[in-house]
Amino acid sequence: MEDSKLLVSSSPHLKDSSTTRRIMLDVVIALIPAAAFGAYFFGARVLLVILTTVLSCVISEYIAAKALGKKSTIGDLSAVVTGLLLALNLPSTIPLWIAAVGGVVAIMIVKQIFGGIGQNFMNPAMAARVFILISWPMQMTSWVLPERPDAVTSATPLSMLKLGESTLPGYKELFIGNIAGCIGETSVLALLIGAAYLFYRKVITAEIPLTFIGTVALFTWIFGGDGLFKGDFLYHILSGGLVLAAFFMATDYSTSPMTFKGRIIMGVGCGIITSIIRLYTNYPEGVSFAILLMNIMVPLIDRYTIPRSFGGERKVA
Repeated sequence: MEDSKLLVSSSPHLKDSSTTRRIMLDVVIALIPAAAFGAYFFGARVLLVILTTVLSCVISEYIAAKALGKKSTIGDLSAVVTGLLLALNLPSTIPLWIAAVGGVVAIMIVKQIFGGIGQNFMNPAMAARVFILISWPMQMTSWVLPERPDAVTSATPLSMLKLGESTLPGYKELFIGNIAGCIGETSVLALLIGAAYLFYRKVITAEIPLTFIGTVALFTWIFGGDGLFKGDFLYHILSGGLVLAAFFMATDYSTSPMTFKGRIIMGVGCGIITSIIRLYTNYPEGVSFAILLMNIMVPLIDRYTIPRSFGGERKVA
């Protein structure tokens, strides 16, 4: 037998009773508060958007598995999670056919073409969101106020902050979610409830979320005001998709580093890129681009942070 066949990855080799289905079900449960708050503030159309993206992802998963000759993976609920996350990253006014296209892109192009669950190199829901944002920017930036779900407004808190408007929503509105924005990103309260559940279930760890949010806070405090150390970092934390992205998107197992040090690097990188985009570009928000850019960097991060196995390693052709 050749020596190369005896090579294994670095220890430790851990066994766990968790299954993919159980983990995905936990994520679905954790996202229910954000979805419920979104439906309360923006109306029943939110449920149609969620239903559309989830069905689009599940059907795409089934078709892709059949086309590629694979066993159907609908039962692991990963497609449901992708559809739900995609819906929460869309405005409630999004045309349903665009939401459905996003589901197809997330599953067929970003996930299944690269081998399915665990093989995708970027977060499918986030990649689909960026695809929709670039392809249909007007539909992705048409927001409604919770008090008037039939009236379109173009101002989110981050947009207002970037434009230097004097009248901004207060911290209370930002925390509860009574503001314009994507379906699932507005209520920090609902997202923290879901995040607490994920921590309780030990589905996620704190390295990426805390360093992501902490880096944005530090960067915007130093550079986000009229002078150094005069930025309103709390407003940047509570506004936009930072909390949703930090706890539910950047922590995706397939597209985040495997080591503690690597996850710290991931969180810091996401925070820096998000802050630069928010402060110095025409986009008021940067979490989507930050996560995708860091997803691409994950193999390199793992390469330099995974410790060598005991006794060293041999290069294999």
